Amino acid sequence: MALVAKIAANLRGVALVTPWVLHLAVCDLALSLLLPVKIFAPDLVYHASSRIAYSVWKWIQVIFESCNGAKITFSGDRLPMKESAVVISNHVTWADFYMIQACALRAGMLGQCRWFAKIQLRWVPFLGWGLWAMGMPMVSRNWMRDQRELQRVFGGIVRRKWPMWLISFSEATRFTPKKYEESRLWCNENGRPQPLHLLYPRTKGFVTTVQQLRKAPHVKAVYDFTIAYQHKDKFHIAPNMWETLKLPDLSGSHEYRFHIHTRRFLLEDLPSTDEELVKWLEQRWVEKGEWLDTIKTEWATR
Repeated sequence: MALVAKIAANLRGVALVTPWVLHLAVCDLALSLLLPVKIFAPDLVYHASSRIAYSVWKWIQVIFESCNGAKITFSGDRLPMKESAVVISNHVTWADFYMIQACALRAGMLGQCRWFAKIQLRWVPFLGWGLWAMGMPMVSRNWMRDQRELQRVFGGIVRRKWPMWLISFSEATRFTPKKYEESRLWCNENGRPQPLHLLYPRTKGFVTTVQQLRKAPHVKAVYDFTIAYQHKDKFHIAPNMWETLKLPDLSGSHEYRFHIHTRRFLLEDLPSTDEELVKWLEQRWVEKGEWLDTIKTEWATR
């Protein structure tokens, strides 16, 4: 019976995802064709690509929340509609994208989400070209190269006033117990605060982003998202990518919890110097860890 149920779940996933994958392929082709147009009509391409992106991301969000029964709960600050912002978040798993997209959808900014992506994707036919056409920041581990790329992205936001959520996972990698131990040792050696349930955040990209986007009058805030999961009695455990697409009743019979805590900080209230911004981000991560520890305790008693 277990084998039959497993086969049935996989077939269900294929049936749900196949139309979306075909739609994604068409959208990647359309975005790729827009790439050369971007040279002389960047505003047109940005807004067209945002509409295309909305259709892709809304569809997969419907699969996750409506078809597969993922009940996302929210706490914290209420986000204004259609406000451009810098978005920072912890990173646990693939499902993090659904969590942030759930917030963006409810704030009217789903199509305007732009995520930091690896620069190598730029040369992947259709998929990478599509991300490039959309204005996704393509970054590497080479800071000088990244600075040039970020200047390109920031230029579109500042000069052309493109509405945008510029999203980054500040830890730069997914949380694992091994990485947590490495982070703890590094913090001990360097005199940095180690947050609970999180990795120490990378600060350089955040500082550069904030300092540049201060120049954009329509970018009003920094949103700090803290994502929490639980599976039965295990904290920080979420379904993998395929499970999010194939399993029905995720928050019911499969006993997954999905929660996102939002905080909104006015950009004008953030510190002015690079050094103070580093400390500001460190403090947010300490507070996020404390919040995660609190919800872990609450869930354990329910």
